[in-house]
Amino acid sequence: MTPLLTLIFGFSPATAVGTDLAFAAITKGFGTLAHRAHGHVQWQVVRRLCIGSLPAAVVAILVLKSAGELNAQWLHAIRLTIGVSVILTVLSLLFRKQMLAWLSRNPRFQLEGRAQTIATIVVGAVIGVLVTVSSIGAGAVGATLILLLYPRMKPAEVAGTDIAYAVPLTALAGLGHVWLGTVNWTLLLALLVGSIPGIWLGAQLSRALPERLVRAALATTLTLVAIKLVS
Repeated sequence: MTPLLTLIFGFSPATAVGTDLAFAAITKGFGTLAHRAHGHVQWQVVRRLCIGSLPAAVVAILVLKSAGELNAQWLHAIRLTIGVSVILTVLSLLFRKQMLAWLSRNPRFQLEGRAQTIATIVVGAVIGVLVTVSSIGAGAVGATLILLLYPRMKPAEVAGTDIAYAVPLTALAGLGHVWLGTVNWTLLLALLVGSIPGIWLGAQLSRALPERLVRAALATTLTLVAIKLVS
């Protein structure tokens, strides 16, 4: 969403990020309710991710606030962070299966116990910064990292856990951007209204098109977007 708002509709990177975070907090909240009803959320993993991500989000907001008026240099840094986050998303989409296959062939690299807990908190902190600065990272990137840390989790549990921890993260980061004054309320309302038919259309297309085709098209589009953002 953020790259489209920036590149196609011409919103500043800061406004695109802040508004997208507010939008994500609302929509992911409804998604969490659905996953919770089906028992697809691993709450222990959610807590570990939040221990890392929420303080990191606060620190990121404070750093942005300390910069005062977001000048061209800061806006360029935000734009660059968005581009890097998009690239990470593409890599997650393209190479998730290969990474899992490598991990299954090398079980000695699978973390357990305390090491797994610490790694989850660290991953949460990294995603917390990425999401707060770019609004990207709690989707394909987050799901891939959760799956690498917890390879025994079912796909539905990975999706439910990824959405569940993204709710408090995007809500906190979104409130931070409200404090920064980078949320466009008119745009937010338009996004919420447009998401209703968009969700229905997406569901229909996902049933009609092969997953490999959808994944390839999405990866190609995101790659072009990332090149435009970092160039």
